[in-house]
Amino acid sequence: MTTRPGSISTGSFGAGLAELPLVLYRDPSSVLLADPTVPERQRFCARCGAPVARSARDLEGECPVCGSPYSFTPQLAPGELVAGQYDVSGCLAHGGMGWVYLARDRNVSERWVVLKGLLGSDDPAAVAAALAERRFLAEVEHPAIVKIHNFVEHKGQGYIVMEFVSGRSLRQILQDRREANGGEPDPLPLAEAISYAIRMLVPLDHLHGSGLVFCDFKLENVIQTQGHLKLIDLGGVRRIGDPANAVFGTTGYQAPELELGGLPSISSDLYTVGRALAMLAVHFPGYQGEYRDRLPSRTSVEPFTHHDSFYRLLLRATAGDPSERFQSAGEFAGQLYGVLREVTAAGGGKPIMAPSVLFTDPVNAGAFAPDWRTLPRPLVDSDDAAAAYLATVTASSPERALAQLRAAPEQTVEVRLRIAASLIDLADWDGAEQLLAAIAVEDRRDWRTAWYRGMAAMARERPADARAGFLIVYRAIPGELAPKLALGVACELSAGFAEAGQWYEIVSRTDPGLVTATFGLARCRATTGDRAGAIEAYDRVPETSNMHLEAQIAQIRCITSDQVAGDPTAPELVEAAARLDVLPVESEQRMRLSAEVFETGLRLVRDGMSAPPQGASLLGHEFRDEPIRLALERTYRSMAKHAEDRSERIRLVDRANQVRPLTWR
Repeated sequence: MTTRPGSISTGSFGAGLAELPLVLYRDPSSVLLADPTVPERQRFCARCGAPVARSARDLEGECPVCGSPYSFTPQLAPGELVAGQYDVSGCLAHGGMGWVYLARDRNVSERWVVLKGLLGSDDPAAVAAALAERRFLAEVEHPAIVKIHNFVEHKGQGYIVMEFVSGRSLRQILQDRREANGGEPDPLPLAEAISYAIRMLVPLDHLHGSGLVFCDFKLENVIQTQGHLKLIDLGGVRRIGDPANAVFGTTGYQAPELELGGLPSISSDLYTVGRALAMLAVHFPGYQGEYRDRLPSRTSVEPFTHHDSFYRLLLRATAGDPSERFQSAGEFAGQLYGVLREVTAAGGGKPIMAPSVLFTDPVNAGAFAPDWRTLPRPLVDSDDAAAAYLATVTASSPERALAQLRAAPEQTVEVRLRIAASLIDLADWDGAEQLLAAIAVEDRRDWRTAWYRGMAAMARERPADARAGFLIVYRAIPGELAPKLALGVACELSAGFAEAGQWYEIVSRTDPGLVTATFGLARCRATTGDRAGAIEAYDRVPETSNMHLEAQIAQIRCITSDQVAGDPTAPELVEAAARLDVLPVESEQRMRLSAEVFETGLRLVRDGMSAPPQGASLLGHEFRDEPIRLALERTYRSMAKHAEDRSERIRLVDRANQVRPLTWR
């Protein structure tokens, strides 16, 4: 299992997280090339990639390697009428299959159109066959894909006639930023770059659902006009699995298997999106050379260093093995959206709390200790043949659940995974491992086997082994919060409090509703002596959470605890007392918390604290030695009256006597 592909739309992801800059409409005639020439460094055979036309006198001919014709001189001149309908204005650009021209459609309101050649051939039959074969492109209908108007023949050359899209390509947007930055590279802000990628996965998902692959996705082929994006240049679109046509791509974007003769696929299309996203977000010199089929190291590029989830996502999207990549645009977009939420929250943006489509909600656990049982579980794949049956398995005990699962009408992957989970709950480690190993053999990409192995390791009190399993899951689905939460728990149980705190921080900051992470973060900070950081963490628990009161109580105890290195400050203690004053807690608990506040105040006074804030008080008592002692004495005597155990009552009275101020009466 990867993730559920489903379908995606422009509103599915990215809404409200990153605003894209507005690109204004431009007069089409203003984008014509004044001098339509192709630099020598860009003259390569469109079919095999061999260097051609190495001199200005050799701009037309045949590739010496594969024999394909090439031409780097415009075939259409301004004023030339194509197919008796399209009045050519000039050249817009040069692509892998030749020049792209701007023209006016004399038959339809003088609208602007784009002409793009299909192939270079002197064989009329070949041209006619190519035109007929490509007519399926006219059936591609999507608001984010350029519209194909017509297919025409002119002087033995076939042309696609497309709508003209005014705006700027993503490549031009990067160039504009560089010019505005004094010639220095200026990649897009990461959230903005991810938002572009999510939006462009929508039309690609539409193509893939129609049995087509784009083949030549790159920054030049995405135009932003106003606030919208559009995929242009359908000249490279092919039917999935069709070996009959030549494959066109661009060095630095194209998946490595295509250069070795492999067929275009959905995963090879998504590879190009991953490469384009990397180029948007980071300064990427050598993307056609040293880094032609790999990424710079994580420590060498700032966005990678600060956002490991983003780096892991790109590694998966651009994996050399097609089976290791994302297998659908929906899967890719879902993980991108998760990373976008993290990036936005890390930049100070408002956290977006969204349910996972892969995991159940975790059980929100409190302040005392990490518990692997509170971790979420993978959701059942709705496409599994036994999904309906599994919905009926609601036994309260693992023994009964196991019996129901073994009685399932079909032992599908989902059923066997649930059996493995029940075996883990029953401490049958060998049985669970044998089942998970068999599932892994059937589909090595199914990250859920690593997840349950991590859960089993946790149950066996082997947190280091669990960490290794959860890292596998994290690298497979880097946009999900569940593996990060699991890593936090595993690291905390291994006494790796600094690393645990980092994982908890990502989860808590991204989705404050996942308060298990917030409590874990506070614990780790307190354990490492960061009392102020722990106090801040508890403040993140939303007031709407059923754990808000427990967080407030834990925060007070974090301030008064002598288990945290160093004493709290007087203002922190005053704030804790003020919080306690309004907390809706029972009388007995209020007395215990009050005693802790007074004990801490007495310790601060005794140790010669700096003067408390002017007029400061603790629960209505002046922040001085005698008033605090009197308040603490009364609190202990009240607690003693309510104590059910005689020894506890004696202890409380003794403590009351110890703290009472000395008097002459």
